[in-house]
Amino acid sequence: MPSPSVGEHLNLPALTDGTELVGEYAGSGYRKPPHLIQRRDGQVIHLPDLLYRTVKELRRQRGIEASAERILERVAEELSHATGRGFAAEHVAFLLDEKLAPLGITTRSDGTAPPVTKTEHAVLGLKTRAALVSEHTTWVIAGLFAWLFHPVAVVLLVGALFTAEAWLFTTQNTGAAITGVMAQPLGVLVTVGLTLLSAAFHEVGHASACRYGKVRPGVMGCGIYVVWPAFYTDVTNSYRLGRAGRLRTDLGGVYFNGLFILALTGIYAQAPTPVLLAAILLINLEMVQQLLPTLRFDGYYIMSDLVGIPDLFKYIGPILRHKVLRRPAEPRLRELKRWPQTVVTLWVLLVLPVLAVQLGVVVLRLPDMITQAWATASHLFGTAGSPLGIVASVVQMLFLLLPIIGVGLVLWSLLRTLARLAAKQVRTAGGLPTPSAMLWGLLHMLFALAVAYLLWRMSRTSVRRAESEGPAAPRPVLACELRPFDGGRSPMEPPCGATVFGYAEVPATGGPARAGQKAAERTDTPPVPLDA
Repeated sequence: MPSPSVGEHLNLPALTDGTELVGEYAGSGYRKPPHLIQRRDGQVIHLPDLLYRTVKELRRQRGIEASAERILERVAEELSHATGRGFAAEHVAFLLDEKLAPLGITTRSDGTAPPVTKTEHAVLGLKTRAALVSEHTTWVIAGLFAWLFHPVAVVLLVGALFTAEAWLFTTQNTGAAITGVMAQPLGVLVTVGLTLLSAAFHEVGHASACRYGKVRPGVMGCGIYVVWPAFYTDVTNSYRLGRAGRLRTDLGGVYFNGLFILALTGIYAQAPTPVLLAAILLINLEMVQQLLPTLRFDGYYIMSDLVGIPDLFKYIGPILRHKVLRRPAEPRLRELKRWPQTVVTLWVLLVLPVLAVQLGVVVLRLPDMITQAWATASHLFGTAGSPLGIVASVVQMLFLLLPIIGVGLVLWSLLRTLARLAAKQVRTAGGLPTPSAMLWGLLHMLFALAVAYLLWRMSRTSVRRAESEGPAAPRPVLACELRPFDGGRSPMEPPCGATVFGYAEVPATGGPARAGQKAAERTDTPPVPLDA
């Protein structure tokens, strides 16, 4: 919480210590651009013109020998002169007590500072975060790479990246590489490690872009996004930049992912190994995910900064009520310029159905995902063998289980939201069942039916799997050893040098045999003896 200013001790209204006036929000999508205030804790707050003028005039009174009443009168006189409206001291006191002091920007009119209400987590925002790199260290690290955002460097490096990507995906067999790597415990761990290193370098890109724009990045750390671990960089100060500077900061992470790929490609050209090729493929997928404008990835912030609206999610309700329920536009919507309102409306009407369809598909497939994850986990632990194999199995299991846990948390969050809305409707109606309360009750019933359906599907899937597998039989094992990899695209070529034990899973007519089949059942070749 921001500490109070000296004015509190003198019972005078004043700004809290560390509060800084940033200025007008550049590139705003509002008809009247808001102004920015930054608190001591780094929180940036958007204020309308009247409140910003009040803060500005209150700051001008700092150090003046006067009573609290006289300070309020002076602020009222300046507001009246600037706005052409009549303001009195009691009006200024109301603005301080009811609007500004609860935000932690100023003290109350009597000089006391109320506790600041903790800012609620943004919808689908990062939770449970922990700083790992201090602000000073982030500034130093960003200074090492900020030169990479010089326009000449950007053009040359992006051109080199496109050339490298074109060569990789037209001459190398990435599918064979990733299949071979997933069969090797060491390959799994190295690939995951390179992907995590690229994700960390991604955050350095955001910080470096921030410093290139002459503003100071904050701490770097990690947190939980829905359920997945994620790195983050505090680039709140990028709001001080114009639209171009904010977009550069948004794109800085993906740009540095590309530079990481460029470095891996250079190493791969000298020493071709499937691990590097698999890591490059996964980092490309990470870049595509980051550019999606649905959840709070980089693509969402790019969309937000393009239209000049900081939080798109808070417009979902007003737009649905206006466009779907055909209600009059709320003041929040009328504050937007025409083209940003059109873009946000299209974003809401396109993103919500996409998210709903994605969630529906995942929920329908959830029973199969759970049973498949259980079977895969059992197989991984059963064939792990060495300590390195056990570690690789645990890593793969995390990738299998985290999406399932994430879906469960999203469903639980939806249930809690429905329960709160239903309770609010009942309280509003004085305990009587209103049509809205009945609608929320119906939604709860549908949710309960969906849960029952999932449990039924899971039980049916288990029964079908048991019936189809029959008596337990020895499972084939394909153990791969690392050999020189030339990135060939021949579909007949195994992904790696194979040493087979027991029943073999050998390529046949252009692809590997189905899991669990003996070689003798697909070809005329008898089972390979154990001493082969």
